[in-house]
Amino acid sequence: MGTGTSKNLDGGSHGNEEEREENLDQAGGQLYISLKMENFKLKGELIPHIYGSVPLVGSWDSSKALSLERESASMWELSFVVPPNHESLDFKFLLKPRYSNSPCIVEEGPNRLLSGGMLQGDTRMALFKLSADEVLEYRVFIKADRVSPFDLAASWRAYQDNLRPSAVRGIPDVSINSVSETGPENNSSVSLELDLEHYVVPAPSNSGFVYAANLTETPRSLTGFGVHFNADGPGNTSSSKESGVVGDRSTTNMTVILPDPPKMYMGSGTVESKSVGTFSHLQRQDSHRGLFVDRGVGSPRLVKSASTSTIFSDLKLDTESKNSMPAAAGAVAAAAVADQMLGPKEDRHLAIVLVGLPARGKTFTAAKLTRYLRWLGHETKHFNVGKYRRLKHGANQSADFFRADNPEGMEARNEVAALAMEDMISWMQEGGQVGILDATNSTRKRRNMLMKLAEGKCRIIFLETLCNDQRIIERNIRLKIQQSPDYAEETDFEAGCRDFKARLDNYEKVYEPVEEGSYIKMIDMVSGHGGQIQVNNISGYLPGRIVFFLVNTHLTPRPILLTRHGESMDNVRGRIGGDNELSEAGEVYSKKLANFVEKRLKSERAASIWTSTLQRTILTASPIVGFPKIQWRALDEIYVGVCDGMTYEETKKNMPEEYEARKKDKLRYRYPRGESYLDVIQRLEPVIIELERQRAPVVVISHQAVLRALYAYFADRPLKEIPHIEVPLHTIIEIQMGVTGVQEKRYKLMD
Repeated sequence: MGTGTSKNLDGGSHGNEEEREENLDQAGGQLYISLKMENFKLKGELIPHIYGSVPLVGSWDSSKALSLERESASMWELSFVVPPNHESLDFKFLLKPRYSNSPCIVEEGPNRLLSGGMLQGDTRMALFKLSADEVLEYRVFIKADRVSPFDLAASWRAYQDNLRPSAVRGIPDVSINSVSETGPENNSSVSLELDLEHYVVPAPSNSGFVYAANLTETPRSLTGFGVHFNADGPGNTSSSKESGVVGDRSTTNMTVILPDPPKMYMGSGTVESKSVGTFSHLQRQDSHRGLFVDRGVGSPRLVKSASTSTIFSDLKLDTESKNSMPAAAGAVAAAAVADQMLGPKEDRHLAIVLVGLPARGKTFTAAKLTRYLRWLGHETKHFNVGKYRRLKHGANQSADFFRADNPEGMEARNEVAALAMEDMISWMQEGGQVGILDATNSTRKRRNMLMKLAEGKCRIIFLETLCNDQRIIERNIRLKIQQSPDYAEETDFEAGCRDFKARLDNYEKVYEPVEEGSYIKMIDMVSGHGGQIQVNNISGYLPGRIVFFLVNTHLTPRPILLTRHGESMDNVRGRIGGDNELSEAGEVYSKKLANFVEKRLKSERAASIWTSTLQRTILTASPIVGFPKIQWRALDEIYVGVCDGMTYEETKKNMPEEYEARKKDKLRYRYPRGESYLDVIQRLEPVIIELERQRAPVVVISHQAVLRALYAYFADRPLKEIPHIEVPLHTIIEIQMGVTGVQEKRYKLMD
């Protein structure tokens, strides 16, 4: 490990400190500062802060002061790494009220000066004058360690490998960098226009806002009811007075991962396909007998004997179960195989049935869950009963239509719920895996009807959303009036609100919480501030993943900024993989990006910067100051194995079979000793969960393949499109997450 030296308040040293410090200076060591304040007569509403002469601690702006964290009942502490160009720190302590906007209380006396880890002048107490008669005293402790780059690297590695704070010399795993020295990077070539809109470029045409219910499945069972479906997509529908108009009955082409043994295993002449990890019948030549090529990940490429046909035929998977396997790798694929082999037949298909009063976020939750499961590789569809109702009975139904004592209305609503459920089950029997039925389903009688329809065909899990926050409910009602097709022709906004609240009252009178079967209850979860989840009779890999995902989702609006690293030297040379430094253009972009982040997130003190562990992303992030920077190994570029450092032309010339295999199926192709896009998706799942959990903005600086996969999640793009999504250099993709769903904006800072 690296070496370090410690200094205490009394200025004492240990051993040959000066010699060790000189060695660390030459090795590029950085100063690790620990500030502590102790007081036994606590004022719980006053929080100690530090501010001072450099941006690291607010540039004498009390609103930007750094807060100390409580270490024990009487001790507060703040630790940070100081870049070499700011090892002289002029600062003072102050107290900020926790719950009010009252003025800060600055400590009495002259400024404190910390230079090279040593506190200049006499050590003193920190005195705060609360009033003419009351003075609060804190004991001050300051410790400085000169930390080598090896210690810092070990700290980061411990964080990445163990997902817990590092124990290496107590060094923090998050550093807050100061402003870099004034130099050429501050000239006009890297400055940005004051108005960031100057850099906005058109986003893909399918990235605009669309009402979530309109993105759900097109009702197939209503094609004979005089409904015309616009060719522009499932969200664009219109009523037709003519009967017999055939609607869109097309279904998504299924991707089959497990091959059909009768077709794929043709005796001894079978070898493994390099692109998808399945078997294809190729004529075996004698010279290939015993040939072995190490693939690094997954099965070896090995000539099979006639007995290999038993590998999958012994699983005895029927056509339906093979079609319902996810397009996935790793844990998802392993769990799916286990469920198919060991679970009952109805468990091969999962129905998530939403339950809850209107304006509780059911459609929003269903849309997010659909997007997540599709991204993992599970064939998933979202069926919205409200869409069925509007298509069959019209969109302009008043609140009376939803009364429990209106038999015609009750019959009509139960009918469309049954139609949606039957459509979902039919789709599952064609190969679908997870269906999400989005409706109120607010009575036991309705839920019992759905369970009878599903009996022996699919497993049902009820997902109930409960919200007791009247502010959130009122906000959801107003959004409903603005966006729902039910009120598209209502010109009086307040009249629409009154009608919807009357509809809500009708549901509340007969609402029966879920107590039967398997269920997940989300109680006050949408705000992201607490709440609880209750589960009953939930088992299996996929239901467990669904629960874990729902625990981490909320509606707090925040932007997520995605960008590739600045151009690297390997980009210039056309080489893949590697861990190269930035080109001259890449360095310019890193400074423009820092300028952009400063302007875009100037009021977002809780924002953070995420990078991969490869130096081209770390260097791109280095000019960004004032925000924590966190390195994720999961954000590293797709690993290209033995092709690392090669150009595509070299791959085509030297490894033509690999080149062609990748060209045929970029999604599933796995580089020799490397990864596929499906592998990348699996390792990115913790990143997605954390992005969903975060309530503050996040800037993700990563690589093309990784950002393609992340962007596909937010944009709900099909898996097969991921390898072909355009993520250009020197462009920022801003994903805005919130109550209205996901919206996108793009900024191109340079060519």
